[in-house]
Amino acid sequence: MSKISATKGVIKLPTYNYQEIQKNTITNPKWIHFGGGNLYRCFHAKVMQDLIEKKLENTGIIVVETFGKDIVEEYYQPYNNQSLSVIMKSDGTLESELITSTADVLYLSKENDNHQHLQNYFIKPSLQLITLTITEKGYALKDTHGNLTPKAVADTKTTAIKEMQTTMGILASLLYTRYQAKANPIALVSTDNFSHNGDKLKAAIETIVNGWLANKLVDENFVNWAINKNSYPFSMIDRITPAPSLLVAQQLQSLGIEGVQPFKSNSGTTLAAFVNTEERHYLVIEDNFPNGRPQLEKAGVLLGDKDTVNKADLMKVCSCLNPLHTALAIFGCLLGFNKIYDEMQDEYLLALIKKIGYDESLPVVEDPKIINPKSFIDEVIDVRFNNPNIPDTPQRIATDTSQKVSVRFGETIKKYVALNKVHTLEFIPLTIAGWLRYLLAVDDNGNPFQPSPDPLLTELQAQLKDIKLGQEIDPQKIHEILKPILSNAAIFGSNLVEIGINVKIEKDFISLIESPNAVRKTLQQKLTAK
Repeated sequence: MSKISATKGVIKLPTYNYQEIQKNTITNPKWIHFGGGNLYRCFHAKVMQDLIEKKLENTGIIVVETFGKDIVEEYYQPYNNQSLSVIMKSDGTLESELITSTADVLYLSKENDNHQHLQNYFIKPSLQLITLTITEKGYALKDTHGNLTPKAVADTKTTAIKEMQTTMGILASLLYTRYQAKANPIALVSTDNFSHNGDKLKAAIETIVNGWLANKLVDENFVNWAINKNSYPFSMIDRITPAPSLLVAQQLQSLGIEGVQPFKSNSGTTLAAFVNTEERHYLVIEDNFPNGRPQLEKAGVLLGDKDTVNKADLMKVCSCLNPLHTALAIFGCLLGFNKIYDEMQDEYLLALIKKIGYDESLPVVEDPKIINPKSFIDEVIDVRFNNPNIPDTPQRIATDTSQKVSVRFGETIKKYVALNKVHTLEFIPLTIAGWLRYLLAVDDNGNPFQPSPDPLLTELQAQLKDIKLGQEIDPQKIHEILKPILSNAAIFGSNLVEIGINVKIEKDFISLIESPNAVRKTLQQKLTAK
């Protein structure tokens, strides 16, 4: 059995009785979380641990995995559900704490009976909230043409939890179980990193339960209860949690901490007993909990009404952090960078994200009041991205970009359209052009590279297959090839051809594919101070 061990003083250890917390949780659970990855381990679990330490709670969290069998079997179970949270400070020091607030972990599979265990938890009167960190694709029930996927169609034809093929189907089935038990409604809180996450979760559940209604598997009373009685609060979450660093593991081992060497799981994922993360972080949640809630504000969570949370979320996701991160991811991969920090030392990439953040995004940001947008960008650029001890990579950030651009750039574009100023945008179009250039899977030196995983990668690359780096360029041909992509509102949030911004994107794209080193040359030309 693997374990984490160290002398007291090197790691901050919990002062409460874990066995007692585990027993209380199993008997009267309050909080269930879907998606037990790094963000949960260093954020949600830490929030609950702080509340337990302050004697404001006497239960922990139940974790559910619908994808990560390896996470459960190779990480959680061998380490008795414990995790080491390691904060990497900019001065190179580490601050470590043993997190033990995870009381139970369930991997759902047709080969086990964990569905029944989860249903038993779900009908408990004590249950107050469900949180999720399953990434954008975990909510997707439709393809790029707006049609239900085969898995989603299958989930609308049964209410049986063990037959569900999507996480949204599983959640809907659990709500039906709770409804049948006549238990109180609860809050379902998406803490995934995209705008209007509460609405997206609600819409996905609504798709499933309306499918059941159409197939006469449930009645309208249940549909109304599921959608209108339970709540789907908005949230904004912000904490960089890169893959476990070998350097951090070595530092921990030098302090006498054992059992922390990162390893490859059976699925190829890098796992470790620790999560390395940054010091600064935010979690803002709409205060809408039908069955009560833990005192989250006592553990640093910011609470507000929907409008406040929405503004904080849009500020971060659409303007002040995520678009900057994606720009660094795209151009970092093309220019051969392997660390976000190193990109921040590149004068042109630094200038690019400043242009996107300060010049193009900040002017259309609505101030949420609880977080100052200008100060937030200052902190992102000067402190967070510029922390040499955060081992974050552009390759990680580039994952699932097709699922992100509609929010990270599309919302700002919409605001400029509304102001009749979309023609003034320069650097957001350049970044979109950079993403299309990235999809060619050839770096700026002309060498092939493997793009990060993305559900639309194969489809988009097929559309771009006739474009080659350094080929003779026919602008009309480029327009004809890019038009189906740039007019796809499902990707960008708007039809970029209809609003006319495609002209700049196509021009920049042509510049980026002109020859090897054209990416670097284009950045220099567009970002050199006049």
